[in-house]
Amino acid sequence: MKEKRALPLRRRFVIINGDDFGFSKGVNQGIITAYEQGVLTSTSLMVTGEAFDEAVALAKSHPNLAVGLHLVLGSAKSVLPHSQIPHLVDEDGNFSDKLNQAGVRYHLSSKARRELPLEIRAQLEKFRSTGLPLSHVDGHNHMHFNPVVLHTLVNLALEFNIKVIRLPHEELSLTLNIDSKNRLIKTVWYYVFGGLRWYGERLLKSKGIAFSDRVYGTLQTGYMSESYLLGLIPQIKANFVEIYSHPAIAIPGEPSNGPQGSGMLELDALVSHRVREALDQNGFELTNYHNPNISLVL
Repeated sequence: MKEKRALPLRRRFVIINGDDFGFSKGVNQGIITAYEQGVLTSTSLMVTGEAFDEAVALAKSHPNLAVGLHLVLGSAKSVLPHSQIPHLVDEDGNFSDKLNQAGVRYHLSSKARRELPLEIRAQLEKFRSTGLPLSHVDGHNHMHFNPVVLHTLVNLALEFNIKVIRLPHEELSLTLNIDSKNRLIKTVWYYVFGGLRWYGERLLKSKGIAFSDRVYGTLQTGYMSESYLLGLIPQIKANFVEIYSHPAIAIPGEPSNGPQGSGMLELDALVSHRVREALDQNGFELTNYHNPNISLVL
């Protein structure tokens, strides 16, 4: 009788991303600390951030840290001046903090829709000018998930070598079982992002642009603590996962990119030995989009 051969188990990959690289020196320090001492493997660069130059220098001194573009179209500054995109920013070059209204305007205003590709191109060009290889594209406050913006990114993908775009996607019940706070808000965002994910998957697949099976962080933004990650990791069923957060070290006088204390809360989680052990015990290999082994799952 022939001996049955066990089928090989599918490899599991996790990308741990730190958003807002370049926002401030404290954010930069948090991301580099999480990379050097913890499980962080990837980051997303705000090319209009106050600490952009420092972030680029840090990225070049840490060549194995994957860096993507954190596209900014709300609650931050633009690359182009007001004179070129007057329907997107105020006279000081600031995008609106009213993100829902801005998203609707991007859909309904023909003038805004004509200006969006100009600014998106400018941010991609500024990233390219750094000489850093582009790992992926995601967005500040997920404004890249807006269908108008997503279409623009897809149209520019070949020119700027965009191979991966973040499409947030996580299970509501899983999140609420770990942390039931803000149940209504989480439920609303779950359904909003669920519809956008459905649309985005079809668009990206049609153009050969990759995305991960699950992306965790949207429903728990600002509170990706050690205890939350320890509750999350054993319950993940997908084999190709991104977990993102906003690690930061508080520096007096600098603005915060999240709720008070959240930067250190999330940094502590990323440098936790217990979190690293949980990833190991559940079969996850730490990686990023530059890893050639990712071709196994893309």
